[in-house]
Amino acid sequence: MKINELISLTDRPFPSLEVVPPLSGTDTEEILRTIGDLAEFAPRYINVTCHRDEYGFTQNPDGTWSRVLTRSRRSPVEICREIGAAFGIETVPHLICAGNSADDLKGLIREVTEAGIGNVMALRGDSLGTEKRFSPVPGGYSHADELVTAIREQTGDALGIGVGGYPEKHFEAANLDDDIRALKHKVDRGADFIITQMFFDNARFYDFERRCREAGITVPVIPGIKPLSTVRHISLLPETFSIDIPLPLTEAVREAQMDHFDPKEAVYRVGTDWASAQVRDLLDHGVKAVHFYTMGRSRNIREILRRNF
Repeated sequence: MKINELISLTDRPFPSLEVVPPLSGTDTEEILRTIGDLAEFAPRYINVTCHRDEYGFTQNPDGTWSRVLTRSRRSPVEICREIGAAFGIETVPHLICAGNSADDLKGLIREVTEAGIGNVMALRGDSLGTEKRFSPVPGGYSHADELVTAIREQTGDALGIGVGGYPEKHFEAANLDDDIRALKHKVDRGADFIITQMFFDNARFYDFERRCREAGITVPVIPGIKPLSTVRHISLLPETFSIDIPLPLTEAVREAQMDHFDPKEAVYRVGTDWASAQVRDLLDHGVKAVHFYTMGRSRNIREILRRNF
């Protein structure tokens, strides 16, 4: 069933999860264990992310250099098949423009439909570490709206298509209004649900959702939540995702870091409690679905789900 239909038909709020596929040559045991740990809370679908292959260079004996694959992850469609077989749950593979030509993506879309998968996330993907700005591969797409169009042209209305939303704006956008205009364009091209990037201040989400509605976006806007779990997250998450960490949270983390017994656990509890309070507030505001970025770990997510679902 399409994700927007799941939301429209639900009579009670539900969680969904996001997992990262394992590296090539490894199995899905850890992912399946993570999902199994959370299955009792009835997540309605599982997103499986996609990451472009990473390459490096190695010097040959003759002094020349060769480009070599240094990091690759298994196909999200393949992982979705395994999750579906193990749990009988809806799965949502990510499709990204980054590193793929239009023909590559056409093949991936065909693989999705042949696997009987009913939803995808259509994303641009990240630029390479060596790039200042995103550059598509030859014959590829520069923006996610082009990918949404391609999916609709190839599959008609067969697939539910999700896209990303940024409550604090995409870091490349000039301002939030421009970013929402771009989001509206993706919806107009055929996207029928939105999952937001993580945020730690619910006021940002409520403002973003309000602006989306005022811009004419009517599809579900699903909040994405990731619990902060280490002191390093205070600097790493803003640097990586261009988001703000509220001052009360950073102060609570630094205070927890002074715990005499177990500072790591104290910080972990602060992050879990903060995210749990976020979820409770979202549900109190009538949100029907909350998406959790698990990063392959279930302990803090399990506690949050236990308290709220």
